[in-house]
Amino acid sequence: MLNFSFPRSPRPALVLSAALLGAGLLTPGASAQTGGVLPLVSVGQKWPQAQETYVIRVTAQDAARSVGLEVYSPTFNLADYADGRRGAGYFGDERYNQQDQMETTFTLVGPAGTVVERRFGMNREHTWESLYAGPLPAGTYTLKVTTRGDGKNSFALRTAAPFALETSDFSVNARDTEQTPLLAARLLITPDWIGKTLSLQNYDLDGPREAETWAVQPGGARVNLTPSDNGKTAADKFPITAALVGEWQVFIRVLPTTKQYSNAIRYSFRMNDAPFPARVGGFTPPADLKLLNQLLVEVVDPQGRPVPGATYAVIGDGSVKPVLPPGWQAVSSALVQGTGNIISPTEVRYQPGYNKVRFVARQAEGQLVVEAVAVYGTQRIAMPNVPFEVAGRTFTTPATVPLTPGDYAVKPTDVPGSTFTQPAPGRVPDGGTGRVVIEYRPLTEITLSTTPDVLNACDPAQLVAVAKTDFPYRLPARVRLNLPSGWSSDYPLELSGEFGGGQRLNLKVPVRICRSDTAEAILDPIDLRTTGPAQVRNPGGANVTRNVQGGGRASLAKSVELAPAGTQGYVVTLVLTVDSTLENVRLIDMLPQGSVTPATRGTIQTLEGPSLATLNPRVEGDSIVLTRVIPGRYVLRYTLFTDLPADRVVTPPDLSW
Repeated sequence: MLNFSFPRSPRPALVLSAALLGAGLLTPGASAQTGGVLPLVSVGQKWPQAQETYVIRVTAQDAARSVGLEVYSPTFNLADYADGRRGAGYFGDERYNQQDQMETTFTLVGPAGTVVERRFGMNREHTWESLYAGPLPAGTYTLKVTTRGDGKNSFALRTAAPFALETSDFSVNARDTEQTPLLAARLLITPDWIGKTLSLQNYDLDGPREAETWAVQPGGARVNLTPSDNGKTAADKFPITAALVGEWQVFIRVLPTTKQYSNAIRYSFRMNDAPFPARVGGFTPPADLKLLNQLLVEVVDPQGRPVPGATYAVIGDGSVKPVLPPGWQAVSSALVQGTGNIISPTEVRYQPGYNKVRFVARQAEGQLVVEAVAVYGTQRIAMPNVPFEVAGRTFTTPATVPLTPGDYAVKPTDVPGSTFTQPAPGRVPDGGTGRVVIEYRPLTEITLSTTPDVLNACDPAQLVAVAKTDFPYRLPARVRLNLPSGWSSDYPLELSGEFGGGQRLNLKVPVRICRSDTAEAILDPIDLRTTGPAQVRNPGGANVTRNVQGGGRASLAKSVELAPAGTQGYVVTLVLTVDSTLENVRLIDMLPQGSVTPATRGTIQTLEGPSLATLNPRVEGDSIVLTRVIPGRYVLRYTLFTDLPADRVVTPPDLSW
């Protein structure tokens, strides 16, 4: 189970020095007991720094480690300095107005708000307390210490390795019980500070007969600092050179000539007048002192496994709540050890003492159903096996995707021969199911060819209506023909079936055409229409019209005439009419088959067309390819060389682009 405590036991000074700042805060001559610790201090009134502030930085790699923030003597000890005399274990607490109620508040604040806030009043002992034992998410946390009342409260702070307390402005309480050098702070000067100026400032040291303070520079050189007078600030400035890069140590020592039991002193560190942080804090509790209050918190899943990234927050003086990573929800809470009440799955209240609290959380989970349909007329046709992406993973429709609650964007993939609209994000509720339907709209087309389309009165011809699409799924459809007056047929004028996925739906109808007019082909259920004209005249011809849904419309008329007398073969004229700009238009014009000598095509001549078009006609098999056409009418002509009779040379054209 994930244990958010950081229990401590008394340790010798050498162990303390390793846990404080990566190296000792205590000098070899300092005592291992509380008296050998340079206390921090919070002054209630008449002090330029109303609030003592310390920073704890938690990196991503250390986010799972216990911070182990502890404090020695957080309360105001009325017996510490009473009736003008020092009590046993004197630490420097001092009340200037005997009528004031002294109170000190420790508040730890992080990126998400207050983590813990503890208020300590007055008593008659020095205690050892745990402020926050567990891990913290990566970020910068600020510990604020404020004292209310006319007096000062001395205390000591420490964290577990590798964490440290940093500050650029802080107060210490030097006592005459220890007249040995005590380490106040460490400063790390890196090469990027070369050329800048370091300023070490002290305030209210009360003159050179009270205490001395100095810095030990990299390499071990001692530099005395100017002692400040009563109520004043003294500053010593050091231009940073390469020789001064490294760790600096700031010491203070109370002199035998002091006239006071304790002396509150403020240090401030600046680099080019900007605050410069130093590492402070650390203490070793007396050997016979036990941790007075300790809160151990574990956050586990229903199987008892630690919840990754979970921590907790202490609210007020006796309420703890879990802080869960995104996607987790509290299930239950329990007071495993100690005295208190279970308020809810997210809150436990406890009485002072040794307390162990367990929160059980589960990972919130729902699911998202994703489907794809083809919107085809009034029909919605299921589309299986269509890939899509959600939450960085790829699935195929239909799919039920387990997800933590929240809104999720679904990214569809392109399906040939269709378009789609980006669907709205799917909302996944905890324990429920969200739904997203990807709607594809197939792009279909219908063509109608008349063969021949130039014929003698009441001659037979054939109408061919073709429904086609690049959409890979089968679409139900009905193709039907509308014949004008003067056109007749004994065959059905409609055909139902499926097309798509490489299959076309073809309706072929023989008709007798007695007058020049236009037939119409209709594709249901989308009511897509196109036309095919025929002209009653001699000798012959054919035409085709292509109308693409959401695209362009083009028609191609083909006429075949005998070549002039004395010339072998036939003259083929192709008339192309388009209503939009098209690229790589193919005039599919198959050569007639069945002759002893295969038919051949002569040179293609462009007789008419818009001047801005780029035709560059070239022959590719049975197709004449035009590079680029713009709206207008184009006339092309070539000579067809064949020995076939006139009634066998007309082949139906087709269009593609």
